[in-house]
Amino acid sequence: MIVGVPKEVFPNERCVALVPGLVPGLIKKGLTVLVEKGAGREAGFADEEYTEKGARIVDGRDELFSQADVILTVHGPGSHSEAGSADLERLSAGKTVIGFLDPLGAPQGAKELAARGVTAFSMELMPRITRAQPMDALSSFATVAGYKAVLLAADALPKMFPMMMTAAGTITPARVFVVGAGVAGLQAIATARRLGAVVQAYDVRPAVKEQVESLGATFIELELETKEAEDKGGYAKEMDEEFYRRQREMMAEVVAGSDVVITTASIPGKRAPVLITAEMVKGMPLGSVIVDLAAERGGNCALTRPGETVVEHGVTIRGPVNLPASIPYHASQMYGKNVSNFLLHLVKDGEIEIDTTDEITSGTLVAYKGEIVHPRVRELLGLPPQEKEKEGDE
Repeated sequence: MIVGVPKEVFPNERCVALVPGLVPGLIKKGLTVLVEKGAGREAGFADEEYTEKGARIVDGRDELFSQADVILTVHGPGSHSEAGSADLERLSAGKTVIGFLDPLGAPQGAKELAARGVTAFSMELMPRITRAQPMDALSSFATVAGYKAVLLAADALPKMFPMMMTAAGTITPARVFVVGAGVAGLQAIATARRLGAVVQAYDVRPAVKEQVESLGATFIELELETKEAEDKGGYAKEMDEEFYRRQREMMAEVVAGSDVVITTASIPGKRAPVLITAEMVKGMPLGSVIVDLAAERGGNCALTRPGETVVEHGVTIRGPVNLPASIPYHASQMYGKNVSNFLLHLVKDGEIEIDTTDEITSGTLVAYKGEIVHPRVRELLGLPPQEKEKEGDE
């Protein structure tokens, strides 16, 4: 079986789906690895490093797609209309694509893959179970984003983060408030603490209080009913507007007392909830900073502009998109490990075996044998449940 690693064409994407160090592990399992020329260059991996590890460099993209049985990518064809449309044309029936496909945000792309007879696995649908942790690419990228968010905040803040005792007097530490204590939020907490800030954090899931406190931050408890805030897969669920209204009211005082607010709240396939209103921004100290990690989904702050930095009421609001691409070396290293672990999970005797009874396989499988097979994606496309789903419901 031939595995192909193309150069990413998604705008400003610098990561690569497989790093050289992971090539021998695939070869050992009987796979042949092809890498498009220059695919790893922007992430810091030269073509020579791939060939030294046993991969073959392919000059043309057409050649790579025609020869490869499996395409490993960061942003898969169909997840972005303009940049990836040409790659859709390069895919034929029987080929397999593994990558971020955004099937919940852009289900039409998954439909196009299915129409071409492509078997498609979406990494962002990886179930949050113990067995799947080595394949959890969302957590890998969230780790990078949480770390970089604090650096962006420190760069924009007209204060230093740590407390310092100097001959000119004592410099008080910056006050950082992290909203959302998932992977990105916890990494933001840890990074802000390393820089010496005083950190507070909030999450709708009270169960994360212990994790927040173990990192040296204070957990903010709001009197809200949060039993339904998490789905069985471990992802945040969308709450009603009344919940978010009360949440904003209770958070306003904490936000007003913070130098930095980092927001991380997002719902898969949905617009991010607005947690910081324009009025709350107005109440923050002059020179304070908001870094909105939910910018790609519309933003947790009402004034966020995705991909831009704006200043409103004396507050700098950063809406970064695709932060992992800003640290492509380690982001690629982590993502590549997730993807290769997943690929090897699928491979039996040198070929991909589709076992729909396996939770990892069925949870990530979007398109198979010309059909959309993932229940949530079918629902988004207005397709009826498949027969086996109906039988299971009965």
